[in-house]
Amino acid sequence: MKLTTMTQITVDGVMQGNGHATPEELASGFTRDGWALGAFADDTGEMITKTYQRADAFLFGRRTYEMFAETWGTRPEMQAHPIGVALNGADKYVASNSLQQASWGPVTLLSGDATAAIRELKKSSSGEIQVHGSATLIRSLLAAALSTN
Repeated sequence: MKLTTMTQITVDGVMQGNGHATPEELASGFTRDGWALGAFADDTGEMITKTYQRADAFLFGRRTYEMFAETWGTRPEMQAHPIGVALNGADKYVASNSLQQASWGPVTLLSGDATAAIRELKKSSSGEIQVHGSATLIRSLLAAALSTN
């Protein structure tokens, strides 16, 4: 599988709170709740939607998975959105050693050595697996050179 990421980051390196911050982020002192919300051109929304729609699977870290599950996985208006349709219909993988149960499926938990599991997943089929958000996960994927092999 081709591994890609869609990462929204500010010029000064902020990658938290895209749309809204989690209680966990706010408790740790993060003050920019929802920095990415605002006006953007219609073609930007179309590009983002098409990106989600081309994915064969999604890979998340725990926090991003939980945030996406809470919004895209439970809210009817979000589930009906084309991005929600893409997310809810695709396989999801969660790299986490702390998440014991994942309810938003279809989902597979990748615990232990997640980089080894992701390396095998990439070899298992063609298509595209996307990472959205998940800054800690993205750093570990880059460190393990999983973006190139």
